[in-house]
Amino acid sequence: MNASPCDAVLDAPALSKLRWRCRRGLLENDLFIEQFFARHESGLTVRQAEALGVLMDLSDNDLLDLLLGRKNPEGEQARDEVTQVLGMLRAARRPD
Repeated sequence: MNASPCDAVLDAPALSKLRWRCRRGLLENDLFIEQFFARHESGLTVRQAEALGVLMDLSDNDLLDLLLGRKNPEGEQARDEVTQVLGMLRAARRPD
């Protein structure tokens, strides 16, 4: 059984582009994202990167509301892979 291309781990150039795309205007968002990459960058898949891209399409305030749990994902953000990545972002903020 072959793995889906979406389940492949990101290569270094794709990871670099993703990190650049995830830069935000609010420090609070950047702190979540920085911890997320510190914990997960070596195993991020193409599917997770695409889901993270959906979250990065949000405004800074809407993203922060999701990260802090003040809002629940709606619409495109409510897809399974996006909610999984959102959970990873939220968990990255907590100490081990």
